[in-house]
Amino acid sequence: MTRSPLRIATRQSPLALWQAEHVRARLQALDPDCPVELVPMVTDGDRWLQAPLSTLGGKDLFVKELERALLDGRADIAVHSMKDVGATLPDGLTLRCVLEREDPHDALVGPASSPAVTGLDAVAHGARMGTCSLRRRSQLLGHRTDLHVGMLRGNVNSRLAKLDAGEHDVIVLAAAGLMRLGLEHRIGHRLPVDTCLPAIGQGIIGIECRRDDAATHALIDRLHHVPTAVRLAAERTVSRRLDAGCSAPLAGHATLEGSTLTLTALAASLDGTTRLECRRVIELPAGDDEAAMRAAVELGDAVTDRLLDEGAQRVLDEAAAQVRREAERAGQADEAARADQGAQAPPARTGTPADAPSGA
Repeated sequence: MTRSPLRIATRQSPLALWQAEHVRARLQALDPDCPVELVPMVTDGDRWLQAPLSTLGGKDLFVKELERALLDGRADIAVHSMKDVGATLPDGLTLRCVLEREDPHDALVGPASSPAVTGLDAVAHGARMGTCSLRRRSQLLGHRTDLHVGMLRGNVNSRLAKLDAGEHDVIVLAAAGLMRLGLEHRIGHRLPVDTCLPAIGQGIIGIECRRDDAATHALIDRLHHVPTAVRLAAERTVSRRLDAGCSAPLAGHATLEGSTLTLTALAASLDGTTRLECRRVIELPAGDDEAAMRAAVELGDAVTDRLLDEGAQRVLDEAAAQVRREAERAGQADEAARADQGAQAPPARTGTPADAPSGA
């Protein structure tokens, strides 16, 4: 009897396809007779590249279409970068499996034609730094108030192309994405976590599926990496409790050395002048994965409670309000520019645009 293929929903960016292909290869290495198909999709986050994610609805823009495919039966699993996955999942879906974490650091990248960026201090005074992350913007401005941070969106290759074309002097990308795409040579400097605390879930590939799909669970459970899941549980507890999404600077990073679990989290203002940070360490119970997961969640709760006591919700709310004000000003400026262009533009020509398909 021919086995039905396991269908993987994935975005169409090169990094997303690499991650889906990686999962397919891992599954087929364990079961060569298991057919696996990719179901590539374009998400709203991929379509709308002209505005910051914080003004468009946040990270969920990258996963909603994939989750709809799971819920309506077009796919069996969805492969995600966990830093793009919101704090809560739709009813009926579960984050069943995570793979071992890759390098979670942020990386400074300079133009290909220039010497490698050797550190944040080596970035020129007043440099134009590209990033779409409020978390990175806040932390780096906290160290270097002279930097001019500009929006940078798109996939990894398009961001590098914009950098090399001179639109920015330096950009910040996740080291893990560059490594997975064979672009580690572009990394000039890995930012230490005490300079730029990583995003929650950064460097982790997660597999989402239907909660009641026992057959799929049996296939993917063999890929699950418990130490990474424990770290992720602590981090995502912070994001679940504070629920900032992309609208405010929130970071969290857990490490696991033996049985020692350490969680650091921060909430900050957009300009980095206010930075609330908490770090806690616990010893995990030995030989009990479920107890370790519960302890990780409790650690996340303890760190979040401390941040809230210090005023984290107020800091994040103020940052989100500032983001909304900036978006309103940008929208008004765009409308004015379009109106000005319309007043000066020659009459529109009819016919097929030069860059449109002819239909032949």
